[in-house]
Amino acid sequence: MRLDDKTRSIIKNEVASQFGEATVVRLFGSRVDDAQRGGDIDLFIEPKQILENRIQEECRLSASLYIKLGGRKVDVLIRDALKPLLPIHEQALRTGVIL
Repeated sequence: MRLDDKTRSIIKNEVASQFGEATVVRLFGSRVDDAQRGGDIDLFIEPKQILENRIQEECRLSASLYIKLGGRKVDVLIRDALKPLLPIHEQALRTGVIL
């Protein structure tokens, strides 16, 4: 996994502050592979509560992390428990690493 301890801590703290301590955060994509270089940070978030506006929450978390991580691009996907999983969600569950 290509995230240092400080970055992992910032991500986990920000997710917990917005969605609660029980929220599962998975890193997936190129940052999971130690052999690759560069790339944005792809996160799959599994909150315990139902969100009224999932897209707004994705944007809010992504923007907050962008600022707190010094301008690093962060892509955020939030699982909607009321809708079926999309292929990208299944990939994140299959290949992602829980932070």
